[in-house]
Amino acid sequence: MRVALVQLGYGDDEPVERRRERAAALVREQAGHDLVVLPELWAPGGFSYRDWTDRAEPVDGPTSAVMAAAARDAGVVLHAGSVVERAGRDADRGPQGRGLWNTSLLFGPDGGLLATYRKVHRFGFGSGEPRLLEAGDCVVTADVSRPATGGDPVRLGLATCYDLRFPEMFRALLDGGAEIVLMPAAWPAKRVHHWRLLAQARAVENQSYVVACNTGGTHAGVPMGGHSLVVDPTGEVLAEAGDGEEVLVVDLDPAYVAKTRAAFPVLADRRL
Repeated sequence: MRVALVQLGYGDDEPVERRRERAAALVREQAGHDLVVLPELWAPGGFSYRDWTDRAEPVDGPTSAVMAAAARDAGVVLHAGSVVERAGRDADRGPQGRGLWNTSLLFGPDGGLLATYRKVHRFGFGSGEPRLLEAGDCVVTADVSRPATGGDPVRLGLATCYDLRFPEMFRALLDGGAEIVLMPAAWPAKRVHHWRLLAQARAVENQSYVVACNTGGTHAGVPMGGHSLVVDPTGEVLAEAGDGEEVLVVDLDPAYVAKTRAAFPVLADRRL
């Protein structure tokens, strides 16, 4: 399974419409891959809290339309990162009544929306996401094809950025059958060593691939960490990006997940 992580770099001076066009062009350049992954909140800005309400959009909004077309043109499964989702007029606005979520979008090679995931763990310690957004309440997995290399469908687990610090969520994805966890992020540079360490830990604990796509550049005054990486079920880092805009390509063997779990059957000894 050939995977491309598009570590998009951007700053506050780039208009959102231009960023959408540029991201779509980068996705189209990955034709011939099975799966393409973009970072978290790349359109509204991962730390651009003051702009989120104005830049919020429905699940079928402008970012979704552009990304669906790019996935279809490239013939890839596309994890389009996340948007600030705005609830429809008559839709449930969540328990706190805000009607906004950090929502990931997963598209098939025909451009159809396969799955959405509302981020469960909100980063900000009372500000940022906890103050502005509702928390998601579902663990999400999705079976996807391998349009370029062929083979049996693969079950993906969806997580986002701060979720990485909560191992119980990855256990839930494991129990949902996830073989590969996709994790878009806007992880800052000053804690990038945690990013790498925790991605390896989550892979080792659950004997799953972790595909972690971070952001480059600086926005809202926060330097981003970059260093997108792919970790195999034994914890080996198969590929890692630098800190700027970069496309990271790696081949995964989904069958290696089952082989690893059979060769070292630690998961069979779970008691809690």
